[in-house]
Parts: sequence; C-alpha cells; structure tokens
Amino acid sequence: MTEITMDALFQEAQKAACFAYAPYSRFRVGAALLAEDGTVYTGCNVENRSFGLSLCAERSALVQGVSKGSRIFIALAIASPDSVSPVGPCGACRQVLSEFMAPEAPVRFGGSGHERVDTTIGFLYPYDSLHDLAGPA
Repeated sequence: MTEITMDALFQEAQKAACFAYAPYSRFRVGAALLAEDGTVYTGCNVENRSFGLSLCAERSALVQGVSKGSRIFIALAIASPDSVSPVGPCGACRQVLSEFMAPEAPVRFGGSGHERVDTTIGFLYPYDSLHDLAGPA
C-alpha cells in the first residue's frame, strides 16, 4: 500500500460520516477509498424519501474517484459512528467495489466502539465472476 495507513484511512472515513444526510435512518456512514495514485476519495451516505434512491457512502466515494479519472482503488475504510459494532458494506456496494478493486485489496470497517474488522474485497465478495467475464483489460 502507499504511504497512507489503514488507521489514517479509517480516520478519513470517520470525518466523512459527519457530512452524511440520514434524516430517515439516522444512521450515518462515511467511506474513504484509496486510489492507486495515493489520492483519497471520501463519501457519505445520502438518503432520500424513496429509500431505493439513497446512495451509500462506499459508492459515493467510488463515484467521486471515478469522476476524477481514477479506475483502480487499493484500499477502503468505512465508519459507522451510529453503531457501536462494525457494519460492513451492503451487497450492492460489494458488487460495485469489486469492479474497481482487486480481491486482495484491504478493507477496514468499524463503528463508534473500538472494534475494527480488517478483511479484503475478495472475502466480502467471493466467487466474483465479473473479472472472468470481462476478459483482458
């Protein structure tokens, strides 16, 4: 990984959670995504009255990065300050993240307590056939 540590990335995710728009669930989430070039992109969840139109923090960060030209991300941190326990990414986020992250890319997530989960994209989204279907880049 580049100079930034998972601890520092998690701190960026915690900061991003402060900007969440979560008037319905009251469950703020922040994400920090490290691009291959060392740039950190952050995002927060943005809810909508129509819950299906809400945007998760992880995809918010990813969209930030892709819209700035990044295509390869090497680490992710997710902070959920309204939960004492760690809360991992939803299935939709796991699917979308696997498009831009290698299976061995590290992921850390945690809540307001001290417990953190350190894992990988491949562990969160096993049997990812997408890369096999896409063929060589």
